[in-house]
Amino acid sequence: MTRELRLTQFAGHSGEGKSRGRDRRGARIREVTDPLHVLVYSDDADTRAQVMLAMGRRPDPELPELEYVEVATAPVVMRRLDSGGIDLAILDGEATPTGGLGLAKQIKDEVDGGPPILVLTGRPDDAWLASWSRAEAAVPHPIDPIHLTEAALRLLRAT
Repeated sequence: MTRELRLTQFAGHSGEGKSRGRDRRGARIREVTDPLHVLVYSDDADTRAQVMLAMGRRPDPELPELEYVEVATAPVVMRRLDSGGIDLAILDGEATPTGGLGLAKQIKDEVDGGPPILVLTGRPDDAWLASWSRAEAAVPHPIDPIHLTEAALRLLRAT
């Protein structure tokens, strides 16, 4: 029985998941069944739970199952990203003491080959802040499960 394979660039990422080697360009080959790792940062456990509940474990049958990495502090976010294996980071712009927008900018400045970033903004008019932070997507509070999932899936499909 043959397994369907998916090519994924892992620039700067450790090889989590079942690796099947590399293609001729150096891209790591992963099995489609390997989970995608989504980091969810907020100092508020309820916000982290809302994000994970909104997206679920398998929001798209064409993508692997999602595994969540819950993080409540900015230093732990940086350590997790430095260690690699994160496919998407969702950062709460309303988190304290370090907001997700400033953290997104720091990640873009300091982490080579980091994952795409989706920020949760305080309101729709804060989209300009998301642009300043260089996040690839922004979704306003309160969390709309459909809007959040669509934005996250766009980023996951592009990786």
